[in-house]
Amino acid sequence: MPRSFLDRSLRAIGALTALAALTACGPAPMPPGDTVADRGEVQNRAFHQFNVGLDRVIVGPASRGYGTAVPQPVRRGVSNFAANLSQPSYVLNNLLQFRIGQAAQNTTRFLINSTIGLGGILDPATAMGVPALQTGFGETLHIYGVPEGDFVMLPVFGPSTGRDTVGLIVDIASNPVRVVLPQPESQYVFGAEVLDRFGDRYELSDTIDSIYFESADGYAQLRSLYLQNRRFELGGGSTLIYSDPYADPAASDAAATDSGFADPYAGPYFDPYAQ
Repeated sequence: MPRSFLDRSLRAIGALTALAALTACGPAPMPPGDTVADRGEVQNRAFHQFNVGLDRVIVGPASRGYGTAVPQPVRRGVSNFAANLSQPSYVLNNLLQFRIGQAAQNTTRFLINSTIGLGGILDPATAMGVPALQTGFGETLHIYGVPEGDFVMLPVFGPSTGRDTVGLIVDIASNPVRVVLPQPESQYVFGAEVLDRFGDRYELSDTIDSIYFESADGYAQLRSLYLQNRRFELGGGSTLIYSDPYADPAASDAAATDSGFADPYAGPYFDPYAQ
């Protein structure tokens, strides 16, 4: 990736962070759990229907084909590899959030899995007590006081908010792995992320199908689930441990409890498209 692209990405991060710093000096107050600002609901519902149609025609069948043809250990390796490629982006945002301890943890995890984990295909870091701490520029904006904004349904990417949509754009543009890797290696990153999404869709097929095709109002249900999950993540003072559809549920629940971020009111659903 050209050096000028890296410079533009870093300048964009600096500008947005400075803007956030000017708006407030602390995390944005969380809106009440049942408050939904959705002034673009008509357009959002149209995009939701587009996503449902895309899932019915392409994403769902492709994920079933991938999940059926590819053995679970291989899918797990792809998921591990894609997750490992996200670690540098987490570290960058940890530093912008002044969370040095979390930056150190995510850096340690990346180094462990990139070396003895065979480039991230294996996940020895978790077994060694170094779980991933997900974050993104949307959370960075929240810490600097930028309000949530309206609910937004994005084509392909799914539910978001105004703040998290900006965060998504910055995260994609500034991911250190995408910036550093040359062509065609950077395309392998994209391919791994797509396969990882197909794997998630396959593992969560019952949940997603119930929302998309069985709910009386799938849009309203998905909006509620996303906002509750996202507000819980940000309200906990830290991000939740990485939600892994391949992980043992009992082990995941125990890890969340040990971390102090377990949600006693959590339902059977979580948002597979969450940032």
